[in-house]
Amino acid sequence: MANDFDRFEEGRRKQTAGESQGVYSDTVVERFYNPENLGRLADPDAYGIVHGWCGDTMEIYLRMTGDGIKESRFMTDGCLLTAACGSKLTTMIEGLSAQKAQEITPQQLIEALDGLPEENAHCAKLAVDTLLKAIMSWSDEQSGA
Repeated sequence: MANDFDRFEEGRRKQTAGESQGVYSDTVVERFYNPENLGRLADPDAYGIVHGWCGDTMEIYLRMTGDGIKESRFMTDGCLLTAACGSKLTTMIEGLSAQKAQEITPQQLIEALDGLPEENAHCAKLAVDTLLKAIMSWSDEQSGA
């Protein structure tokens, strides 16, 4: 039976280099062919999952230290652009306080990726929404809610 990584890799192979050439920035192409922080964390301090309107699902796992993000990982069953957004966002937040990470907007993520086509901006929103849900789960736990 195929695991999550096998399914992700199968989806990645379906997208050819020719489809991405000239449409996406070099940063986006690099992130979806070589995603960083792809995978799950065992016993994370924070976890969020969001099902996007487009059918993609994103999960974000955080390991916290004090009020900062020590380590982050993501999983998605979505398109390669969703994976690129998860990859870039998880690298952006490591070392930040939870408060600073919550301030990241989808537009800032898109800028960090050197742009996304307008029709794919929802991928950045999905990643940011998932991060916010993960941080909220940690904040709720810290406050005893």
